[in-house]
Amino acid sequence: MSNRIVILGGGAGGIVVANKLRKALPKHTEIVLVDKELDHIFYPSLLWLMVGEREANQIQKPLLSLEKKGINFLNALVQKIDFENRTVLTSKGDVTYDCLIIALGANTYPEKIPGFSEAAYNLYDLSGAERLREAISDFGGGRVVVLISSTPFKCPAAPYEAALILSSYFKQREKNVEIEVVTPEKLPMPTVGPEIGKKIVFLLQSNGIKFTPEHNVNSINPEKKEIEFQNGRKIFYDLLIGIPPHGLPPVLQDSPISGRNGWVKVDPRTLETDFENVYAIGDITEIPLPNGKFLPKAGVFAHFQAEVVAHNIAAKIKGESGIKEFEGKGYCFIELGDGRAGYASGNFYSEPEPTIKMRNPSMFWHWGKALFEKWWLWKWF
Repeated sequence: MSNRIVILGGGAGGIVVANKLRKALPKHTEIVLVDKELDHIFYPSLLWLMVGEREANQIQKPLLSLEKKGINFLNALVQKIDFENRTVLTSKGDVTYDCLIIALGANTYPEKIPGFSEAAYNLYDLSGAERLREAISDFGGGRVVVLISSTPFKCPAAPYEAALILSSYFKQREKNVEIEVVTPEKLPMPTVGPEIGKKIVFLLQSNGIKFTPEHNVNSINPEKKEIEFQNGRKIFYDLLIGIPPHGLPPVLQDSPISGRNGWVKVDPRTLETDFENVYAIGDITEIPLPNGKFLPKAGVFAHFQAEVVAHNIAAKIKGESGIKEFEGKGYCFIELGDGRAGYASGNFYSEPEPTIKMRNPSMFWHWGKALFEKWWLWKWF
């Protein structure tokens, strides 16, 4: 393997793998990162932006600044990957590669639910979070619905954090607001097992938030402010916050790299795809677990997978032995909005079930997340 490594995507996985490779490899090894956006966004902080605790410029960094580290940045849309000829076709020309790391992340497709785009504030989008901040500041009171449209979705805790943060926000402002979370899931965060799911439900209910499971949305009527579900039930809202359907980016759909379930199949330990010297990390992947479920889509996994991939590529190029493996470990902060957060961590590859422990909410974990945000934006840029 030689001398040009191309990384598609400047999210958590792409940023980490680019930095790690640059540090491990000699300068003559070219590292190119391609992203259609100009900025890297620290997505966990959108929840704080939503309630006015962050501004957009505080939670993003320009990808162009990677060039000072010796990482070439190409601001372009990836249009096609020609695996046979080892070429990435972009809106700004073709880029050949010796090694390819695909870290494009999951896309959101609000248009798949009739009425979603017109009715709902998209929690997984910077402009959606900014518009939601304006909407809640003007909100006089009434019913707020947090709607999970389908699974899987990025950051399984985020919709529940949003409900808890909004509950605290409205209580502080003495606004009469009723909050309901509606989801197709039986319990929150089902991959980690019923015990933690029940703890999340308890947190919601103890904050006056209604939890409505096993509801699959059919359509939304923006005029009537009405959500219709596949079971025939209708739920009304005054303010709707939505988690849209997720899927592969268009460039990977119907690609030879996508698996049976519509995501990218990889080796669970090395993140190698079926194509030589092509790796995939983060939310685009589908990794089956021993319990029959799948590894959640979260930045923490993209981060740790990136470290594994960077180590193994560098070792291969330098002719060193010793393969590193992704062990399935991860963690998650769960913000409550009152200056406290919970913290869950463990091993998702454990057999027969993931072994996850959840710590009780405290100020310590809240400040831990705030410090992690600052460290992340400093460390990789």
